[in-house]
Amino acid sequence: MPELQRFSVSLDKNLIIKFDKHIRERDYSTRSKAIGDLIREDLVKKEWVGGKEVAGAVTLVYNHHKRELVNKLINIQHDFHDLVLSSQHLHLDEENCLEIIAVKGNPKEVEKLAHILKATKGVKYGSVTMATTGKEI
Repeated sequence: MPELQRFSVSLDKNLIIKFDKHIRERDYSTRSKAIGDLIREDLVKKEWVGGKEVAGAVTLVYNHHKRELVNKLINIQHDFHDLVLSSQHLHLDEENCLEIIAVKGNPKEVEKLAHILKATKGVKYGSVTMATTGKEI
């Protein structure tokens, strides 16, 4: 377990009141845990900007009845086989599907893959969720 280090922070009273409300709404047990998560979130963003190897997920929603769409999405993923770790296909209803694609690699390449998938005709929604490989935090 990592060694804990204590430090103090002075903040405006109104900011602390808002922060305490925020962490209660999210069920944090302590301010320390909430602050640690904020710091880690910022460090992950830095990994993405800095070009370090990252992990993440590309999420797509699309109508699977759209002709050849599923094959196009699979072919695009094969073109980026070095980034794609796995994908999960979920049936939301009789026509809409959710696809979650786990990725790991260079952030620019991950974003390129996500943009190509999102721009594919028939995709209703697409997003990238940034994560980390855990090596840098």
